[in-house]
Amino acid sequence: MNSKTIFEKSHPGRVGTMPPPSDCPAVQACEVIPAARLRGAKPELPELTELEVMRHFVGLSQKNYSVDTQFYPLGSCTMKYNPRVNELVASLPGFTDLHPLSGCQHVQGALQLMYELQKGLAEITGMEAVTLQPSAGAHGEVTALFAIERYFKANGENRHIIIVPDSSHGTNPASAALAGFEVVTIPSSADGLVDLEALKAHLGPEVAALMLTNPNTVGLFDVHISEICRLLHEVGALVYYDGANMNALMGLARPGDMGFDMVHINLHKTFSTPHGGGGPGSGPVGAKGELVKFLPGPTVVKHENGYVLQKPEHSIGRVRMFWGNFLVMVKAWAYIRALGAEGVRNASRLAVLAANYMRVRLQEAYELPFKRVCMHEFVLSASKLKKEKGIHALDAAKALLERGFHAPTIYFPLIVEEALMIEPTETESKETMDAFVEAMLEIAEHESGETLHAAPRGLPVTRLDETQAARKPVLKQ
Repeated sequence: MNSKTIFEKSHPGRVGTMPPPSDCPAVQACEVIPAARLRGAKPELPELTELEVMRHFVGLSQKNYSVDTQFYPLGSCTMKYNPRVNELVASLPGFTDLHPLSGCQHVQGALQLMYELQKGLAEITGMEAVTLQPSAGAHGEVTALFAIERYFKANGENRHIIIVPDSSHGTNPASAALAGFEVVTIPSSADGLVDLEALKAHLGPEVAALMLTNPNTVGLFDVHISEICRLLHEVGALVYYDGANMNALMGLARPGDMGFDMVHINLHKTFSTPHGGGGPGSGPVGAKGELVKFLPGPTVVKHENGYVLQKPEHSIGRVRMFWGNFLVMVKAWAYIRALGAEGVRNASRLAVLAANYMRVRLQEAYELPFKRVCMHEFVLSASKLKKEKGIHALDAAKALLERGFHAPTIYFPLIVEEALMIEPTETESKETMDAFVEAMLEIAEHESGETLHAAPRGLPVTRLDETQAARKPVLKQ
């Protein structure tokens, strides 16, 4: 599996190009470029044919996992297949050739698309208005918290506490701290939901908001959500919706109807635009009531004579240069328009069905911490395998790589020992899910910790010392 470097494949005199003879008069380099600036020796570039170059880089690309080539059951990440028609729409010259400083009169089509996306996302989430500015999910979180801070300040209230459940995404407390709030963590109850008594114990006039994901990070819909929102509102606090798990609910249930006041959505997860490797992303934020006035701008407003950019009345200002990640918005708009209302609902239904199908097939071989119907993802535990066979969640994940599957999310959420968090999404076939389940069952039933501690053995990168890899990475051969 070890490939030679491109320099090791090089042979003197091989070329991959055939430029035509020059028809320009010969000029000495020193007549144009000062002699001190000229290279003394030829650059040490590899010499290969076009075919050799092509095979080298395609071969390197095939060493990586991708949604196009393998099943990616990363829980909480929603790694669904991204329809190529979205890429086609986003590649239209009328979108790709736009300049961000163009006047509104010259970009009416783009503004119309943004306006329709704002309205569509507001309808899906049950919010009154949406800003498309934030670049990603965590950026959306901190944007909403800045707006919440400004909202209470405008009302003359000094609320400095954000409540975060212990099952939340790690970005929740980080965003709250970045926005200047004090973070209070509350535990989950035995059923994996918010502990209502613990929540009540922390409610008071200092609380600004609760940050909550629903369904939560163990894949369960919190059946107490109406009561949770009522309790927060009774003390004058707000409820913020982390939309990372919206793929279970889009078209079926709206955060705004549950009682949430603000929400962020991940277009690069729920609305099928590619993500990973740091981008691209987009994290629109929606708001209701008085909070609408504090959203970052500009947002797109429709007037009689067309579409214009406008800041809300008490906007916290820009949180990103220009208008946001525009081409990501184009892909999300194309996805929503292609599916339509019923298609969006069916996508959520299929995601939930797929997760529950896999949950039922795996719950006997692995431990199921919360024995109830899940939403779009579920969490297993390898704690029983650890005790009986010495198989850790990490071992199971590495063994899956050998079998052609990307590993699920492991050791998250932290409230589950030896967690394996699996999200199949709605785009995978039953045959693919069955093959993954069979691989998981084979690992649980026929492997041991002794045989798996060295996995993976047959891949370009084998088992790493992960602590050293993080602290002292080797970035070259």
